Amino acid sequence: MIEKQYQVIEVAGIHARPATILVKAAGKYDSSIQLEYNEKRVNLKSIMGVMALGIGKGAEIKIIVDGTDEKEAFQSIEETLTKEGLAL
Repeated sequence: MIEKQYQVIEVAGIHARPATILVKAAGKYDSSIQLEYNEKRVNLKSIMGVMALGIGKGAEIKIIVDGTDEKEAFQSIEETLTKEGLAL
């Protein structure tokens, strides 16, 4: 299992467009990929779950990846967060 905390830097937070990008990136892997915010944990492969969290700028989030391809999945999610300017 791999987990890491991030701070959201996107001015609008993780709204529809970035949530869609993250869900698409997560959907490529077999591992369980979870997003945790305010003590709530959702499947990062679920657009509705991610959107329901209402993550704004400055929020502290955690990504948790567990499974057979967890290293590749984690690297992909981290690259997406950085490349899209979503979180550090």
